[in-house]
Amino acid sequence: MFFIILYIIGIVCVSGLIVGAFLIFYPLAYRENIISIANEYNLPPVLIASVINAESGFDTQAVSSVGAVGLMQLMPETAKFIANKEGITFDKNRLFEPEYNITLGTAYIKYLVDTFKDTDTALCAYNAGPTRVKEWLLDPEFSDGERLTSTPYPATNYYLSKIKQNITIYTKFY
Repeated sequence: MFFIILYIIGIVCVSGLIVGAFLIFYPLAYRENIISIANEYNLPPVLIASVINAESGFDTQAVSSVGAVGLMQLMPETAKFIANKEGITFDKNRLFEPEYNITLGTAYIKYLVDTFKDTDTALCAYNAGPTRVKEWLLDPEFSDGERLTSTPYPATNYYLSKIKQNITIYTKFY
């Protein structure tokens, strides 16, 4: 009986460690904001959570080497563009605020999905920029004429595969 109890305790401890490690790599922070904002823009919350995970790992203070900031790693110029388009007052200092950053990032993803009519292509544009994606769409090596089939940037290809992996995992939580 003693060994059975030790075995059960061991299973519980290992399970707790697995869940803890899992939540380090796939956090669920800002869940309510993600769900409400994604629904407002008619996008799946798992998509937004997956982008946040890939972009910043849910670090509100993240700043990239090129100047992208916050949870969704928005370039200030891009954030200003989408804020103006959405009728939202732009404040560069607020880009580190989760709700503000998620709102602008989600609005930008929606804009890209509407522009490119394909979520994967939109995500490539979120990563590499819409100008590059428009060029790639003209190249049969990377496009079927309507959407991207690959990109010449390994980092963008990896980014897209990471988001797809994140979506698979986050689907269980949202």
